[in-house]
Amino acid sequence: MSHRIGPFWSRLLLVAACLVSLTTACGDDDGMQLDAGFDAGGHEEDDAGPPDAGADEDAGTDAGGLDAGSDAGEPDAGPDAGALDGGPPALLDVSHDRELRAMWLSTVFRLDFPSAAGVGATQARAELTAIADVCRAAGINAIFFQVRPESDALYASTLEPWSRFLTDVQGVGPGWDPLGLLLEIAHERGIEVHAWVNPYRALTSTSVTPAASHVTQRFPDAAITYGGAVVMNPAADAVRAHIVAVVTEIVREYDVDGVVFDDYFYPYPRPGEPPFADSESYQAYVDAGGVLSLGDWRRDNVNRLVAGVSDAIKTEKPWVMWGIAPFGIYRPGMPPGVAGTDAYEVLAADSVRWISEGWVDYLAPQLYWSTVSSQQPFGALVSWWADLAPPGRFVIPSLALHREGAEWNAAEFERQVMLTRAEAPRTAGNTWFRYRMLANDLHGSRAMMARVYSTPARPPAVIETAGDAVEPPVVMRTAGNVTLSHPSPTTIRGYAVYRDVDGSFEIDRWIPAGSPATSLGRGRWAISAIARGGAESQGVEVLVP
Repeated sequence: MSHRIGPFWSRLLLVAACLVSLTTACGDDDGMQLDAGFDAGGHEEDDAGPPDAGADEDAGTDAGGLDAGSDAGEPDAGPDAGALDGGPPALLDVSHDRELRAMWLSTVFRLDFPSAAGVGATQARAELTAIADVCRAAGINAIFFQVRPESDALYASTLEPWSRFLTDVQGVGPGWDPLGLLLEIAHERGIEVHAWVNPYRALTSTSVTPAASHVTQRFPDAAITYGGAVVMNPAADAVRAHIVAVVTEIVREYDVDGVVFDDYFYPYPRPGEPPFADSESYQAYVDAGGVLSLGDWRRDNVNRLVAGVSDAIKTEKPWVMWGIAPFGIYRPGMPPGVAGTDAYEVLAADSVRWISEGWVDYLAPQLYWSTVSSQQPFGALVSWWADLAPPGRFVIPSLALHREGAEWNAAEFERQVMLTRAEAPRTAGNTWFRYRMLANDLHGSRAMMARVYSTPARPPAVIETAGDAVEPPVVMRTAGNVTLSHPSPTTIRGYAVYRDVDGSFEIDRWIPAGSPATSLGRGRWAISAIARGGAESQGVEVLVP
């Protein structure tokens, strides 16, 4: 992408160069899965919560560092960021391989956060800061924060009650804002925050006492008990409208980088349970002249929600990334030899259509099987899913950091990352389930991630804004120290620093917009600005003799 320098920008760079020149003269010097005993669900709760809680949540290198390559004590090389003749610095085309490197952060049953009910603001800040620091050290560049585990809220909402996982009582707030706090902490460290929303799950157990404002109380006719939990009927127009409104509120009121749904649509079947009780809704549809089969009708209900959420997000803020993490098997036999739950038929999840219609920016299929699995081999599955991605959309497989057994170790996860990268550019990173395993260093995951993520990367650009023109940063340099700013500071997430390695620019570090300073060693550098949504400017050349 080329960007031409306008008159205003040229004058601005010239003024900046002059200011630096003056400073220098004075001497001043960042599912039913068939292998490994896996059950029907995708995200499983493995270490907390009641046994009937459902299948949702299991139960060295600083990618965002500000001082890599520091050599600030060297003599000053010249009066400005790049050119030594006092003119504007050169602008260079720069780019790097983009990857979404996301960590799922579960709040249902307080699996990952918070540590206990009734945590106050000070302790919450300390816990979230530790989470962000562990993620940053591992090279993670995004956190998928579960903000709606039970049709409730871990954020200030006018539509949903506060989550009981904060205070043990649904509707009673903690006195602080979890989503707002994490956004502040993560963005300071160059980490994106994506709001993880469970669309239809209302209550994980019928024993939970809902708040008066809860969806089960607002739309009681649409609340269906199944498997000891409560699910909102996907056929109900009011339910669909409410979910769209919830997502719209999150996107409008918070500076989230993305929104993600997990694999819960129609519920996973429970052995010995009667069918999901939506027969009256389907009969009403048929009586009104509907001609779709039960399966097609259910898929149409879900598709309407997905399309509606897509329209809402892109109308509100087109740069916000929107994805879904479906169950890892679309249909048995796709690809040949794969067996397991039929997500298309059983869950009414037509993920192939979601991405082909452009309703999502990416799919993150839950490929929670190993490369040696006989009936769900990771390599064949990642290739099959990658084939679905049209230009500008991506497949970003979810990996099972929570799995344990003989085949699960650091080498296996490195193989899965490499197999994912082999399908690029249709694939663009991985998501990891879930944070507690990284915190506990299961499988030696901290060092493993530091290895596979030794080179920093930003998430891929969102297609709606990928072609936007982004102005380059203003670079103020004294010796090897640079301070960065931007003509449109509220539109960017930060700055990518590239180093010339044998005539080719390679990304060296990421500088968050909130901490716009770094130190550079001797050599030739280029610094670009990257906007919300991922569009990137040209790089400003910086020479440090």
